[in-house]
Amino acid sequence: MQPLTGLDAMFLSTETISMHNHVCGTFVFDPVTMPKGYNFETFRQLVTDRLPLLPPFRRRVLNIPFGLHHPIWIEDPDFDVDYHVRKASLPSPGSIKELSEFTADIVGRPLDLTRPLWELYMVEGLEGGMIAMVTKIHHAAIDGVSGAELMASFLDLSNEIRKIEKEDPPWKPDRIPSDLELIAYGLNSLAKHPMSIARTFKQTVDAMLSLSQRNRMPGIAKPPPAPFSAPKTKMNGALTPHRKVSFNEVSLEDVKFIKNVFGGTVNDVVLTICGTALRNYLLEHKDLPDKDLLAMIPISVRTEDQKGTLGNRVSMMLVSLETLQKDPIKRLADMSVNSKIAKEQEKAIGAETLSNWTEFAAPAVAARAARLASSTGIANKVRPIFNLIISNVPGPNFPLYAGGARMLAAYPIGPLIEGVGLNITVMSYMGSMYFGLQSCRELIPDIEKIGDHLVAATADLHKAAVRKQNGENPAVRSSSRKPRPGSKSAREIHEK
Repeated sequence: MQPLTGLDAMFLSTETISMHNHVCGTFVFDPVTMPKGYNFETFRQLVTDRLPLLPPFRRRVLNIPFGLHHPIWIEDPDFDVDYHVRKASLPSPGSIKELSEFTADIVGRPLDLTRPLWELYMVEGLEGGMIAMVTKIHHAAIDGVSGAELMASFLDLSNEIRKIEKEDPPWKPDRIPSDLELIAYGLNSLAKHPMSIARTFKQTVDAMLSLSQRNRMPGIAKPPPAPFSAPKTKMNGALTPHRKVSFNEVSLEDVKFIKNVFGGTVNDVVLTICGTALRNYLLEHKDLPDKDLLAMIPISVRTEDQKGTLGNRVSMMLVSLETLQKDPIKRLADMSVNSKIAKEQEKAIGAETLSNWTEFAAPAVAARAARLASSTGIANKVRPIFNLIISNVPGPNFPLYAGGARMLAAYPIGPLIEGVGLNITVMSYMGSMYFGLQSCRELIPDIEKIGDHLVAATADLHKAAVRKQNGENPAVRSSSRKPRPGSKSAREIHEK
């Protein structure tokens, strides 16, 4: 038995019929590099052989009776790989549009919480003879960094499928403990809470006092935005179970060029692109609020000692996207300042503060609160805690393979939370940045337009950077805000 951390348990207990706390990824492969050609059985066997490297894949969750304490992981005595690895096929023409629609259907279905918390779909029928892998893993088991490490264990560095040594000792399923044993475990864990709560409370008070003193010091810029200070937009409201997904790609070289010319970091440029795209999208819908949009940015707090471990080691920071600023170049300059201040505040509060408090949250109480918020539609009546989630996961700049098939693209999909109907997750791979956008279908039915604006915003900033490097006026000239039927698409403008 292995207990879930408080943060892992929070992702599990707050799941509702409309808020699914799993992370997904859609990966496109070229099967022409497979030594023996493509067949589904190759991938099924690959998963089976790699199970020793994928610990969460054979673990299931057991709840403590009455929700006394966090659930535990056990090695599933009923594990069945055929339940988790599935084959699917796209309707013709099998384009990226059909693939995004298939992914949205998978994302919109909850995982079976009585089984190991993952599913993997091998998708055939893509145009050009390509295949895709769509993965779905519960956030209780992984965060962005541990998810990337898990995929690295699954993938190879060449089209030669590496051999995995047999487990020593061999894997053995656990005995399912009785309710009495689980209650005893829960009560024993609760007995340790008072001292831990007192210690965490003191650490939190000290951090808040230190932060308050810091923010009052001369020369300190305005502090980052507070939760629930975000404006209300069409993206924010009560979630439904239905999802929309959009896939987009921009050049990592272009993003780095923008960063080198105008300053900041790659992540600052990504946030600027997102802020520009959302400003233009909301202007298009006559819904741009008179306050800047706030984005929640997950931050990995995984230490060197914790590398290679699973579960969640994350904190968060809130950043203004400066959506009232008309000039994207000025937005990038402001974004660099905003990100720096937010990171400094997050460090002042302490990386473990959030996760420490989640250790004391009773799963039963958290579950009831989440269901109450979902059933009453309270998110339609109050201001959102923030407007959207933006996450940037760095990936490798060398090719990866699965079953001998070369990976061509990697689109990550992050979860939504109640009241927040948009998640933009970015992953870099082989010189490209792959954007995976997920929305609640009822809140943002035209998510592909946000994707078009992301590509256009990148193209506009890149052209401005080229002009500045050439000694010209770098002012952004918006060339592609809303592609019309018959006109060039945002992607074509970017490529030009």
